[in-house]
Formats: sequence, structure tokens, C-alpha cells
Amino acid sequence: LTDVYSSSPALGRYFRSAQVVHYSNASSTVFYQLEFSVPPSTEGFMENTMNPDFIRNVLRQNIYDED
Repeated sequence: LTDVYSSSPALGRYFRSAQVVHYSNASSTVFYQLEFSVPPSTEGFMENTMNPDFIRNVLRQNIYDED
């Protein structure tokens, strides 16, 4: 995750860290926490760039690109 988000053109400059919060071997589920450093209030920044769907899609696109 660190490589994905730190190299992202959209999120790389804001990305600080990623860490696993919980891992379940039984269900192959991983919960992780991403840390971003966001600029002072910029109109639409939190609603658009830091939107959970947008952040998830950066990861999804990286997975598709590797296939």
C-alpha cells in the first residue's frame, strides 16, 4: 500500500503512512489505516480528493494495472 499511495499522482504528496490494523487469516481480510497530511481548508478537497471512494479507486486502479 505504501508504494501504491506514495507513487499516486493524485495522492502521493499527501500520503504519509499505511499500517495493518487487523488481519484475519480465516477470512483473508485485512483492515488497514491510511494516514494523509491534508492542506489547510481547500474548497472541495476533502469531499473530492479525500473521498473514501476515490482513495479506494486509486488502489483498485493499481490492481487492474498490474493484471
